[in-house]
Amino acid sequence: MYPNESVLSLVLTLHSLELPETSIYPAFIFGLITYLLILLCNLTIIITICLNRNLHKPMYILLLNLPINDAMNASILFPHLLYSIWSQDRSISYPACFLQGFFVHLNGGASYLILTAMAYDRYIAICCPLRYGAIMTTNNLVKIITGMWLLNFILITVVFSILVPYRICQTHMTDLVCYKTALMKLLCDGIEVNNIFGLSCIIFYHGLSLSAVAFTYIHILITCVTNKQSDAKIKALQTCGTHLVVFLLLEFNTLFPSVAHRSEFVPGFLRRVVSISNFVFPPLVNPLVYGFKTKEIRQKIFTCFKIKKISNF
Repeated sequence: MYPNESVLSLVLTLHSLELPETSIYPAFIFGLITYLLILLCNLTIIITICLNRNLHKPMYILLLNLPINDAMNASILFPHLLYSIWSQDRSISYPACFLQGFFVHLNGGASYLILTAMAYDRYIAICCPLRYGAIMTTNNLVKIITGMWLLNFILITVVFSILVPYRICQTHMTDLVCYKTALMKLLCDGIEVNNIFGLSCIIFYHGLSLSAVAFTYIHILITCVTNKQSDAKIKALQTCGTHLVVFLLLEFNTLFPSVAHRSEFVPGFLRRVVSISNFVFPPLVNPLVYGFKTKEIRQKIFTCFKIKKISNF
């Protein structure tokens, strides 16, 4: 048992990467290339939107939050992971692990709220086009962005503050990342309280986003069916399709680890692989699906970087 006063100097051990010596350098190079590719893709979207006034519209300003969040999410894990691969040292101080877990969940929650806000924006644009300019004003856009980040910060702060009063009984982590559920398993007591509150937050984030996406998609689908303009219908469905791909990918990569940590039937290896994939696939796929597949952004990228457009792209 470790008293609360000593947690600042407490050193934890994350689960072993289980890499043979012959795989250390290839794994390090692969991880480094993956991290740099994530930064490149997301920074390309960020720079493109920021430098082009034509993209300073509610849809793209909301979209801008996604690559910023994804780049931050990858940066939480990869530097420490690359160091661990290189040195084979899986130790991490408790304060560093606590902060890593806090920001991991902060970015995860932000992803849901960003996609929820984007779904609302598309609902107004497609189902209420004549009122779009009056509803999605600059002031309202600032309120939406500020509100979702503030709500997310408050919820995650409360979730992690519940860990603080309880004593720690062990220092070996069961996961590769400092998730809240992994930190919770280190406690001597208070696990049930933390588990209930954690599940409540999971239900809130998933329930809010699923309800918003279901509501908007149903109304958008009805509008597309009744709309006689084929061009507008195709554009609306393409926009919704990209949003749905990103949303479903996020759902799988966040919901599965959350449930797996609370189930004894899921193999530990599978749980750890999926938990790491949350830092790889969404940050890589999101800019490709949502950024480069959006016609306006793609055209601006070609213009900014003077890339010759390929006819069948």
